[in-house]
Amino acid sequence: MTLPETAANPSAADRTFQVDLRGLVDLLSHHLYSSPRVYLRELLQNAVDALTARYALEPAAPADAFGVRLYADGSVVRVEDDGVGLTEADVHRFLATIGRSSKRAERIAEERGDFIGQFGIGLLSCFLVADEIHVVSRSARAPGAPAVEWRGRGDGSYTVRTLPASARPRPGTTVTLTPRGDAGEWTRPAQVHALARHFGSLLRHPVTFDDGTGGPGAPVNPEPAPWARAYPTPGTRSRALAAYGEEVFGFTPLDTIELDLPAVGLKGIACVLPEAVPAGRRHGHRVHVKGMLLSEQAEEILPEWAFFVRCVIDAESLRPTASRESLYEDDTLAAVRDALAERLRAWIARAAASDPDLLARFLQAHHLAVKSLAVHDDEILRMLLPWLPFETTDGHTTLDEFARTHRTVLVTSSVEEFRQVAAIASAAGLGVVNGGYTYDRELVHRLPEVRPGNSVADLDPATLTAHLDPVDRETELAASAYLARARDALAVFDCDVALRAFQPASAPALLVDSREARHERTRSQLAREQEGGLWGDILGALRQEAPRAQLILNQLNPLVRAALAIDEPELARTSAEALYGQAALLSRRPLRPAESSLINRSFLDLLAHALRKDS
Repeated sequence: MTLPETAANPSAADRTFQVDLRGLVDLLSHHLYSSPRVYLRELLQNAVDALTARYALEPAAPADAFGVRLYADGSVVRVEDDGVGLTEADVHRFLATIGRSSKRAERIAEERGDFIGQFGIGLLSCFLVADEIHVVSRSARAPGAPAVEWRGRGDGSYTVRTLPASARPRPGTTVTLTPRGDAGEWTRPAQVHALARHFGSLLRHPVTFDDGTGGPGAPVNPEPAPWARAYPTPGTRSRALAAYGEEVFGFTPLDTIELDLPAVGLKGIACVLPEAVPAGRRHGHRVHVKGMLLSEQAEEILPEWAFFVRCVIDAESLRPTASRESLYEDDTLAAVRDALAERLRAWIARAAASDPDLLARFLQAHHLAVKSLAVHDDEILRMLLPWLPFETTDGHTTLDEFARTHRTVLVTSSVEEFRQVAAIASAAGLGVVNGGYTYDRELVHRLPEVRPGNSVADLDPATLTAHLDPVDRETELAASAYLARARDALAVFDCDVALRAFQPASAPALLVDSREARHERTRSQLAREQEGGLWGDILGALRQEAPRAQLILNQLNPLVRAALAIDEPELARTSAEALYGQAALLSRRPLRPAESSLINRSFLDLLAHALRKDS
């Protein structure tokens, strides 16, 4: 029997994985990186990290002593830095080992977190646009060491050789790529310059670009971040930050909110959108880590309710994922998200306390966002609930203004119910708020927490009908025959018919029918249709007495008074159906097929009757 090659078998031998570099590059391009353009970001990132290490080695060096130089003329792309450089041993150890980062071996990286990169695979991204990577480097840690050259190829092979000191007089590293023919989109001089500006505009070390035409190198990041500059006045600073937000996002901010979290080295701005956005639609935010652009679509940096702002931030302590295109979800990110949310709350509170004009413009555009926040935030609720707009029987108005004229505030549970009763409730002097929109009903019910003198109740049919005037007994008796025919005509809709007097007199009828009542009638009908089956038994077990809708005819309306006097049975039935259809249409709820058919039939019957009468 042959033993397997395990620790129990002394003849077993250790083996190393064989890496298909071309397959690995294909994996990176299709699953890790979003676009080949990231190759330039990775090269810039390596250069900046090398500069960070150089300054750690020479802390007395001036701030602008070392920099990064880019070169692209259409045939090559070159990135040169004055960083710490590599020895021959470093080249063998780091450039030839996939996944190993020189930063990882540095104790200073662990203590200070000054390096952007962590994963040691960034150089492989260059194979997305080139088949060979040429590196020449000289170490600042070993001044007498020669320069070293490394050539890595897409088939997984590489060569290393030492060069004379003249090949690289000063410490640092130069990476040169010869682009493939299919990579011209990402390696043309103008595109390389644009990518450098895109990724590196906020880098803290000087970066220049040369297109090979002989002119001076163009600065990639000529100015520090706008929040890091000094301004003569607060107004000048505010205008400069707003101008930067407009440049980045393409809109003029309603206001800009400065963000500063020293504990994580975060600075930036939040730009308040000047127009409303769909509820729950989260915008991407521009996140830089130590000056390098990480993502333009970082949704996770703010809570979901903060969809009324777009942010540009630069942070020191946030961790990127392996692709360095999004943020790693950890306790630090959660704490940053909470702290930024607090900054937004503070801005809203400040606007409410000292800038009512700004607050009004903000709420006009973003009241839904504030409502979603107020539902869960008692402080925002107390500050802003009176200022929030609602649809009411007095029109669109703030809840504070509405509550001043209505000590008892009634609220509907749906938009349909509000539209059914709005005109009649207004004429009856009832104060009703449309609670059918997102958050509105819940917020209105919390009004007594802010205004203890007001009370809030749900509007139900009994409350409304109690405010409709009954008609005298003689009128009721005279209309009894018509009402009986109307009830018979509308029995198929589980609808009762009553006669009342109410304002406005122009309204012939009111259909009182809640969504819950319609659902219960639908359930009862399904139970009858499925009687005998399992589903029918389940529905039957839930059976309750189905609530009926009620068509309330307005005795003050001339058309209704004329209908009550009809003697012809069929015409009376048709008129009742027409009144029901008109009231159903005014409720603006979805019509059932039977109701649509009734409206069409009653219209045609009334038209035929009118034509016969004229003949």
